[in-house]
Amino acid sequence: MRTVSRKPGCPSIALVVSAPTADDLAPMTDQAFERAVPSGPATGLIFLCDHASNAIPEAYAGLGLDRAALATHIAYDIGAAAVARALAHRFAAVAILARWSRLLIDLNRGEDDPTLVMKLSDGRVIAGNRDAGRQEIERRLRLYHAPYHRAIDDEIARSRVAGHVPALISIHSFTPSWKGRRRPWEIGVLWDRDARLAAPLIGRLAAGGFVVGDNEPYSGELENDCLYRHGTANGLPHVLIEIRQDLITEPAAPARMAERLAAILDAALADMGPPQLQFTRPLPLTKGNSMDEGTRTEIEAAVFRRLVAHLRARTDVQNIDLMITAGFCRNCLGDWYREAAAEKGISLEKDEARGVVYGMPPSEWKRLYQKTATPEQQAAFEASQKAHK
Repeated sequence: MRTVSRKPGCPSIALVVSAPTADDLAPMTDQAFERAVPSGPATGLIFLCDHASNAIPEAYAGLGLDRAALATHIAYDIGAAAVARALAHRFAAVAILARWSRLLIDLNRGEDDPTLVMKLSDGRVIAGNRDAGRQEIERRLRLYHAPYHRAIDDEIARSRVAGHVPALISIHSFTPSWKGRRRPWEIGVLWDRDARLAAPLIGRLAAGGFVVGDNEPYSGELENDCLYRHGTANGLPHVLIEIRQDLITEPAAPARMAERLAAILDAALADMGPPQLQFTRPLPLTKGNSMDEGTRTEIEAAVFRRLVAHLRARTDVQNIDLMITAGFCRNCLGDWYREAAAEKGISLEKDEARGVVYGMPPSEWKRLYQKTATPEQQAAFEASQKAHK
C-alpha cells in the first residue's frame, strides 16, 4: 500500500502560460459542469475532467486573484480539458468536465476533505477563500460539487441502461517540476486496487515510447476522490491519466497527445477485455459505517441464497415474467453462477449450475411449472428486449 499523497499547489516552475486558451476556458454560465455529448447512443466509455477550467463565477470576483494567477496550475490542470474533449470525440463518448476552477471547489475531493476549498495554494493566499466557513463551503457543495457528481451518476446510469459496464477515464495534468526538481514522468497512471485497466495501460504507454509513472507523481489511493466515488464504489473499471503539462501547453499539442493516447487506450481496453462489475474495496453503507471484504462476501452470499429460496417457492412466477420486468430469469442466475465458478477454476455443466437455482433439473421444473407463454407475454418480452438493446 502506498502512502496517499494529495496533489499540492503549483510549484515555482519555468513553464509560463500567458493566458488561458479557448479550450481551457469554459463559458461563464451558471451550469456547474460541461457535458460534451457525441451523436449516437451511450457507449462503454465516460471521460472526466475534474480540473478542466480556470473560470470563476462573476459573483466571486476572481476569488481576489488576477488573470495571471488564474492562468497557472493552481487554478486548473492546463491542457487537460482539450485532451479530454479530443479523446471523447475520438471514441464518440460523453465527456463531463468541470465548469469552474478547482479554487472555487475541488471536484476531485470528498465532501469532508479539508482541501475541498483551498485557502492557501503554492504559497499564495486565496483571498476569496480565506474567510470561507462551513456555510459557504456547503453552499459551494450544493451549487457546484453535487451537480457535477450527479451528472456523472446520471451518465453511468444511462450507460448501464444501454447495456454497458462503462469504463471511467479521468484526465488530469501535472507540473514539469516540483520543489526545483524535474519530474521525469511524461504520463502518470493513477489507480487504487483495480488494476484491470491501469496495468495494461501502463504497459501500452511504455511500449508506445512514454516515460510512465505507476501511481506517480501522485498516488491513486485517495478515498472519496472522484474515481473512488464513481469507479471503486460502483465496481466499474477506471483509471486516472496525468499528463505532464509541457507536453500539452502549445495550442496544437493536446490534439496530438489525444491522437497518441487514443490508439494506446484502445489497445489497453482490448487487453482488459469485456468489462464486468468488480469490487475491490469494502463498500460504504451509511455515514460512518463500512464493511470488510469478507463480511461483504458473506452478506452477498446470504442475499443470493435468500433470492434463490424465494424463486424456488414462487413457482407461479414464470421466467418470461422475470425477463419482461427485470431483464433476467432463473436461467440467467444459473449461468452467472456457472461463470463465477469458472473464474475460480470450477467447471460446471449448464444444467448443473441452473439446477442450483431451480432446486431440481431445469427440465423437471419446466415439466412441473412452466406454462406456455401467452401472445401478450411474447409481445411484452419482445418490446422489453428491443427497448434495452
